[in-house]
Amino acid sequence: MNAFPDDPLQGDPSAAGAPARESVEQPSRSQEGLVPRPPELASVAQVDPSVPSVSYTPVPVDLPPDPAWNALDVVRLIVLTIASLFLGVFAVLFFTHFVLYRHSSLSDLSRLPLVMVAGQALAYLLVLGYMYILVTRERHRPDFAAAIHWNWPSLPALYVLVGFLLSVALQLLASRLPIPKNLPIDTLFKTPAEAWVLTIFGVTLAPLMEELFFRGFLYPVLERGIGLSAAVFLTAIGFTLLHCAQLSFSWGPVLVIFLVGMVLTMVRARTNSVATGLLIHMSYNGTISALMFFATDGFRHLEKLNQ
Repeated sequence: MNAFPDDPLQGDPSAAGAPARESVEQPSRSQEGLVPRPPELASVAQVDPSVPSVSYTPVPVDLPPDPAWNALDVVRLIVLTIASLFLGVFAVLFFTHFVLYRHSSLSDLSRLPLVMVAGQALAYLLVLGYMYILVTRERHRPDFAAAIHWNWPSLPALYVLVGFLLSVALQLLASRLPIPKNLPIDTLFKTPAEAWVLTIFGVTLAPLMEELFFRGFLYPVLERGIGLSAAVFLTAIGFTLLHCAQLSFSWGPVLVIFLVGMVLTMVRARTNSVATGLLIHMSYNGTISALMFFATDGFRHLEKLNQ
């Protein structure tokens, strides 16, 4: 009997508290790096350093691009939006002329704000449908909300409050800027019915589509291509250009809209959420509409808008 064995595992296995060496099957060379180390092999390796250590080799995973669409898709959205606006307005115009007001000329009907709003709403619905098809079918992202980073916030009331404060602050700024008394957008508010329709449209479908396009589709493409700061600035510029015609290109109100676009895009970048920008946008427009409502005695005295 050897009182001092060279290998302690060759003694009494039950006394050593470990399995005998013969009972351990060492991995072959072809298995190294492919399978994890079994628990019993790990205990033996702590005793005998000659047992090779097995490590994991990370397997690269090809993640889908974010966003799934590209700059060409954004250009297609712009072209489709312009075409849809023309088609939508003409469709509503011809329907109104041949069904509702047959004795009115097309030129007279084209000046009606309700016809323009209805045509724009129809166009926006068409574009919204294509946005969904583009993401889910063409770019194979079945979860539309996740693809555009909708990300509904846990405290929506906070962003509603931000929109209210932003509106009040910019209205105070606008009171110190040269704002023309007669803006093209003011001419749309001719009757109480038109004021109500424009108000509802301005706090629902209009901000939804603007946020989806500018902060949902345009901003992430720009951010991926030219960086965060430039993407925020150019997105705000695009948002401003959309509203310039309604503001007679006057630098005072245009500056206010540009600041709104900057805030909305910075919030999108900070929160990674399109929904937060939508809440701020709806609250901003809703605050202005509420001020107009009270200033005109419930839209009954719209002439006060020019005072």
